Parts: sequence; structure tokens; C-alpha cells
Amino acid sequence: AKKKIYPTLWWLYRDGLLPSDTHIVGFARSNLTMDAIRKQIQPFLKATAVEQQKLEAFFACNSYVQGKYNDGESFQKLDDHINALHNGRQANRLFYLALPPSVYEDVTRNIRHTCMGKIGWNRVIVEKPFGKDLESSNKLSNHLSSLFSEDQIYRIDHYLGKEMVQNLMVLRFANRIFAPLWNRDNIASVVLTFKEPFGTEGRGGYFDEFGIIRDVMQNHMMQMLCLVAMEKPASTNSDDVRDEKVKVLKSIPEIQMENVVLGQYTGDPKGYGEAKKGYLDDPTVPRGSVTPTYAAAVLYIQNERWDGVPFVMRCGKALNERKAEVRLQFRDVPGDIFQSQCKRNELVIRVQPNEAIYTKMMTKKPGMSFSPEESELDLTYGHRYKDVKLPDAYERLILDVFCGSQMHFVRSDELREAWRIFTPLLHKLESSKHRPVHYVYGSRGPTQADDLLKKVGFRYEGTYKWVSPHKL
Repeated sequence: AKKKIYPTLWWLYRDGLLPSDTHIVGFARSNLTMDAIRKQIQPFLKATAVEQQKLEAFFACNSYVQGKYNDGESFQKLDDHINALHNGRQANRLFYLALPPSVYEDVTRNIRHTCMGKIGWNRVIVEKPFGKDLESSNKLSNHLSSLFSEDQIYRIDHYLGKEMVQNLMVLRFANRIFAPLWNRDNIASVVLTFKEPFGTEGRGGYFDEFGIIRDVMQNHMMQMLCLVAMEKPASTNSDDVRDEKVKVLKSIPEIQMENVVLGQYTGDPKGYGEAKKGYLDDPTVPRGSVTPTYAAAVLYIQNERWDGVPFVMRCGKALNERKAEVRLQFRDVPGDIFQSQCKRNELVIRVQPNEAIYTKMMTKKPGMSFSPEESELDLTYGHRYKDVKLPDAYERLILDVFCGSQMHFVRSDELREAWRIFTPLLHKLESSKHRPVHYVYGSRGPTQADDLLKKVGFRYEGTYKWVSPHKL
């Protein structure tokens, strides 16, 4: 709440994007005052000296109620507090559940029975994890659907608020040049990558409960895969878009063990500070844990557009760089007349850092020779949109909830299909206590993952050198 939700609400308020009569009410078990909350969240608000007056007005809209999550009287106190605010009885109500999953059932039941507005709309934002497997996810979904309608439930995945993830739909469906190429006849493989250059840093206890597949692959990466692979929706209406994503997921069979590589980082003896520590050196991680901190998995979409094309997802902690991207590698040019000098074309959508879209392509090497060389068509956002401030993912998504747009939120059937794909693998790993292979902190990950990519046909040449045109 202090690092994301409060700062996001402040930014929306500062930019005049919240409705004018918005009140923000915190509710938790802790005995807190607004002064104490302000002290905790202020460093994350990034407010300038010029904004101090507006910041005071923002805090004037904030209040706090202490209560127990399983106590109906506490929620009655919360409802009384909301009703006492200006226009409180007529107000729309948005409930953001920044809570551990263990208390979801009590809190949602109490909200439904005690705190729902009678006149305005009521909406509930639920954060991941949405369960740990298909069974627990279905249990949570069934519980929520017994209390709220689907159009009241907003399952937030912050990746769906990122600029380049949202741009995937525009890139695909607003450009004629890509539509004829976006299929199995032209694309050899699709690689989705998520890399973090840091380990668990003393917070491994929470991570160990879930592991990298549940933490990143089953949600963020599957959402990106859907946007890359789905058919053109009938419109940009929320359900039209989500219908197409569900169709993609239904076409993906369960992941097979032979198409997966799992890794766990070890300390780098030559490194400094955190880099010297392996995952098992984190004191909060259970001794001898076999939880993977790296995963590479190959999926296949069994439909007319993508049959036979490997979709490779790879994600990990303590790697050599921070990066999230989608990479489409095209097939070789048929009838090669350049004596095997040509490399495969690639379209790369870089989600973070430094948002960009670029196409790797062959051009004639400048000068007297008639040789092809690798170059690129490059749209780096920092160069093309110099003075544009890209909003934080949470800003977009919370504003979407106010506006009632669910396009960038996860529907229950999407969630069910994503868990169907991963649950058998997760259960197999847990029952067999499968040992991940080791990779060194700060490396590219396990070499076995590179072998897996090579096996399914992805070609890594290692010859491409990007030169920033703005530094020439």
C-alpha cells in the first residue's frame, strides 16, 4: 500500500484524474493514525516543493479506520465512517484488497454484507496471487462470484498496465504490414523474456512459497503471450478482447516436463555484496529448498495460426540484466542468394527498461562491397517521445477501474485456463521434489535453457551489435 497504492492515488489526484469528491479510507488491523501513515508513505510520493499545497489537500481527503478482518462489527464501523463522509451514502465505492490471500474470504464476505453502497457502483480490486493452483484459484473465484458479479471484480496484473504490453494490440491490429506475416508460415518462434538482475535480498521466505512459475510465468508472461497470439477481437470492448485471449489459452495443452528447464541461483565467488550470496544463503529461505528462481518453458498453441510454432517463456532472478521483452523470430528467407550471410529477421517489443520496438533486418553494408549486414528499424520511445511522461502501470489500471473498463484485467475464465496449463507441472515438481540446475548470480541463466531454445529452433547468432543513432 505504501509503495504502490497510496503513491498511485496521489499521482492521479495531483494530475486531476480522480473525481473531485474522492475520499480515501484505509482499513487494517494496525493501530495507526493518519500522521503515522503519512510519515510512512511520504518518501514514495515523490512530491516536489511546488506540490506541497496540493499534497496537503490530498491528505485532507484521507482517513483511517482500525478493525479486524473477520469481525462484522469492524466493517460496520467502516461503513458508518464512509456514510459520514460528504455524499458518503450516495457515493461509488471502490475496495482495493491489498491483503494476504488467507484473509480474502473474511474481508470480501464482510464487505458484501456490510459495506456495499446502495446507490452508486461497487467495485473490488483483487491482487495476485489468485490461488496457488487450479483448485485453490477456482475456490477463490467461486467465493468471489458468490458475493460479486464479474463486472464488479477487477483482478489486477500490473503488467497489463505497462505501455508496451498495451501497445501490442495497436501494433498488431492497426498496421497492415504485420497482419499477413503474423502466423506459422512466417514466424519460426516467439520468445518472451523476463529478467531481474537481483535475487531475493532477504525476502526469500515469501518467494519460496510460490516460486518463479507462479510469481511471473503463469500470470505476467501468459498475459503477454495471449496478446501476441490472439485473433483480432470484434472491438476494443473489454469482453471482446478477453474472449479472444481465452480462445488462445484453450488451444494450449498442459506444459510437458521435457519442455521445461528450472534453475536456482548460486553465489558468484568473484561478485560483491548480494552477488556473493546464493538463493539458499537467504536466511528466510527454508534449508535445502528446491524452489526454482529461473524457469524456461516451451508451449505450443494448437490452432490454425500457430500450429507448430514454439512459444518460449523464460524468466528468472539474479540474472545479468533487467529486461522484459517479446521477440518474434522469422523464418529464413527462401531461395538464399547471399551465400548464407543473412541472419533471421526479428521483431522485438521491449517492455522494460527503455521501452522500444525494433526490427532486426538485413541491409547492404555501406561502401564498395555488395555484402548484407545486420541493421535495425528502431522506435525507442525515449528518443521518439522525448518529453512524454509515461504513466506508471498502476496509474493506468486504477484509473481504468474508476472508468469501469475491464479490458486490462483478468477474467475468471482466463485465470482458470492459465492455471489448467500449469497446475499438472507444478504438482509434478512438488511431488517429485525436482532439483533445479544451478546458475551463477549475474549470469544469463542455466546453459540448459539455451539448449532448450536451440532444440525448438530458435537461432541465436550473437553477431548483432546495436548502435544508438543518437550517439553517432
